[in-house]
Amino acid sequence: MENIGLHWLVQVAPDPEAFREQWERTGLGLVLLPAGRRWDVLSVPGRLGRRALEILGTVLCGPVLTDSGEEHLGFLVPVGTAARWVGTGVRSAGEGTWIVVPHPERSSRSVRWLVPPDGSGRLTDPALLELGLHEAAAGLGGW
Repeated sequence: MENIGLHWLVQVAPDPEAFREQWERTGLGLVLLPAGRRWDVLSVPGRLGRRALEILGTVLCGPVLTDSGEEHLGFLVPVGTAARWVGTGVRSAGEGTWIVVPHPERSSRSVRWLVPPDGSGRLTDPALLELGLHEAAAGLGGW
């Protein structure tokens, strides 16, 4: 059975079908994919991001990545968000940048999905993420 989350992710690659086949064949857990084509990424400090994810819940969030120590969470957001986002401590990846992405069905020690892509194209709404981050920061005493 084809993984629709995987299919959705590889659509940003220059040759999606060849890329997907190579990713599946080689068994690589991590690949580089370009941001700014179907999604941008906002990388939030771990403690703040985890709290914001708890506040928003997985129903309101699109795919969310984390590093091995959960020092940062990466929220996939609509294209163009990275260029407009203003926020202390939040890094962004948009057009012209690449991010490390784990396979949706394989675990990796360095990067993993907290909310894996489901293939629907659902992304985190930046306005809701901003509200969640403000609430999280208030609850964490300025984190």
